[in-house]
Amino acid sequence: MFTFLRQRFLIDTDISLISSVLCSVLVFSNIVFSNIALADGIVVDKVYHPYVLPNEREVEWRMLAQRENGVSNDLAQRFAYGQSVADNLMLEFYLIGERDSNDNFTLSAYEIEARWMMTEQGQYWADWGMLFEVEKEHQENNWEVTSGVIMEKEFGRTSLTLNAFLIYEWGDTIDDEMETEFRLQYRFRHLEQFQPAIEVYSGENYLGIGPAFMGVQRFSGQKQLKWEAAFITGVNSESQGHILRLAIEYEF
Repeated sequence: MFTFLRQRFLIDTDISLISSVLCSVLVFSNIVFSNIALADGIVVDKVYHPYVLPNEREVEWRMLAQRENGVSNDLAQRFAYGQSVADNLMLEFYLIGERDSNDNFTLSAYEIEARWMMTEQGQYWADWGMLFEVEKEHQENNWEVTSGVIMEKEFGRTSLTLNAFLIYEWGDTIDDEMETEFRLQYRFRHLEQFQPAIEVYSGENYLGIGPAFMGVQRFSGQKQLKWEAAFITGVNSESQGHILRLAIEYEF
């Protein structure tokens, strides 16, 4: 009896601690959002899930295209290779390319990313993870470090995923500044191959919302192909234009 009560106390303590961490991040985000100046990057990007598979390897392509006032302005692509280095830790390496003012597509930055699955899937009322990223510009001594909390909760045939990130950037040609970002995805698991969703993005004085669609095609073993597409529209006075988000990921 004593052992059961002790285990129950530890589980409740862990849940309370993780919940407190997320609440603290969200509260801090609201404080920072109210004081932050408009920053350089695009808030819309991948909504991360907390899961890592043992011996997982993957290649990934992501694209963001921004359109404002009927004109295509910004285009960015990411090419990545990732591999799990432990049962609950994934490392991924990115090459980032962007279109410049002369419409030339060139390498702009490098990035290393670590995703840590903090809890086993279904272990608690929600599944938790953390994300860490370090990015450096290709031809400039400019750096960006990101850390954040990932949470996912299933409600029947739907899933709610939340990302809360704290970002610090510095360098020779950019101002030192702290930023926060918040991403939300509410997904209906209709079929594995086709899952509609709603996504919300907030940060850098930006607020955007729009539909998303995604799916996964499974093959033998751990091999599977994932795809995502989203069309996000700015909805506040400082958010401009539309952003198309595409991603293809092959896991093996």
